Amino acid sequence: MPGHWSVTPGVFAAMAFAAYGQNAPPPAIPEINTDRPDVTEASTVIPKGSLQLENGMTWTNDHGTQTLDLSESLLRIGLADRTELRVVVPNFLAGLARTGGATGFGDMALGMKQQLGPLAGDIDLSVIVALSLPTGANRISSHGYDPFVKFPWSKDVKAGWSVGGMQSLFLYTDASRRNPTYETTFYLEKQLTKRCDAFAEYVGDFARYGGSSQIGHFGSAYRVTETQQVDFHFGFGLSHAAPSRFFAVGYSVRVDKLWGR
Repeated sequence: MPGHWSVTPGVFAAMAFAAYGQNAPPPAIPEINTDRPDVTEASTVIPKGSLQLENGMTWTNDHGTQTLDLSESLLRIGLADRTELRVVVPNFLAGLARTGGATGFGDMALGMKQQLGPLAGDIDLSVIVALSLPTGANRISSHGYDPFVKFPWSKDVKAGWSVGGMQSLFLYTDASRRNPTYETTFYLEKQLTKRCDAFAEYVGDFARYGGSSQIGHFGSAYRVTETQQVDFHFGFGLSHAAPSRFFAVGYSVRVDKLWGR
């Protein structure tokens, strides 16, 4: 009929979708998720356009040799939705008085992390490929270019419980020769409150030369805000080659939306 105007159901749907898109809230930024305090690193990457700085300090007693290790800084940069750049800042290792520990900066490392999961069964999985560079002090540096690869994974179970682990291979330089070292970890974690969780972890390092180093590891992390976290952890040796005991604290912070959307 002339002058009659009609709207099809498809047009109504398109108009409704457009209106929703204009009023919908932006995607939520996830809570900070760090590679510390457990040895097992996070199985996910940080958000695209974010910069995350993770820091800590550890006191270690290794069969009477006492050292203080700081600042244990890891810089993570979100390059894409599933990819991040990683810079391990050289640690300063301080041998405490009259215990024989070496003092100086350690080696730095550069790497990339790619998120592969979630896989079947809702298992998160990532791969980390990195290279350690001989930038440290003479008594601390390996004096070699040491590649390593890690595969961290995790799975939420129920009632705030989760499990995870990591399989890693390090090609360390030891006394001018390669000393391939396989590392395996496994942890059990419980979310105690909305912002606090605790974990128990096993860590085993098995080298071609020098035997095995195995530790029991326990700790807790508290998210002060959505983008800040403090942590405390401690552990002890389960084999002769492992440190006798250690205690550590840490602080991590993330800054979002530095570039991109």
